[in-house]
Amino acid sequence: MVHHCTAIDTLEVDFCVDALKEALSKGQPEIFNTDQGSQFTSEVFSGLLLEWGIKVSMDGKGRYLDNIFVELLWRSVKYEEVYLKAYRSGSEVRRGIDSYLELYNRERPHQSLGYRTPSQVFTSGRPLGCLPDQASALSSREAVSDFKAGVSLNLAPSLS
Repeated sequence: MVHHCTAIDTLEVDFCVDALKEALSKGQPEIFNTDQGSQFTSEVFSGLLLEWGIKVSMDGKGRYLDNIFVELLWRSVKYEEVYLKAYRSGSEVRRGIDSYLELYNRERPHQSLGYRTPSQVFTSGRPLGCLPDQASALSSREAVSDFKAGVSLNLAPSLS
């Protein structure tokens, strides 16, 4: 499992630590990926990950491709949900994106996953390279089920 954190309105350490604690209450990833922002490199944030035995992965400076799977997911979230809505509050954003991710993970088949849902692929227990006829077809959607708990906390209407 891979999780990724993006702050809502602020990039403060406390916000990200609170989001991480909430995500960990829903599941524990093997790897947690972030950029090199000060909130993620702080002792309190990285210490919490290490305390839980979670491997820390950080993107290289200016290396957007290091995180291409999450970037492609966020593109889908932005264009298929966020930009189409006029949210009035943070709780509306949370509900809207949670609902979108539920559809994205459990109901919507993905061509790159052999017309299966990310949830079906994840629960099959087969790693990416073991998908029939898809060894080279890596999908940003593959990891969605793995990190829904973390993603549902990242609700910025101005996702970048």
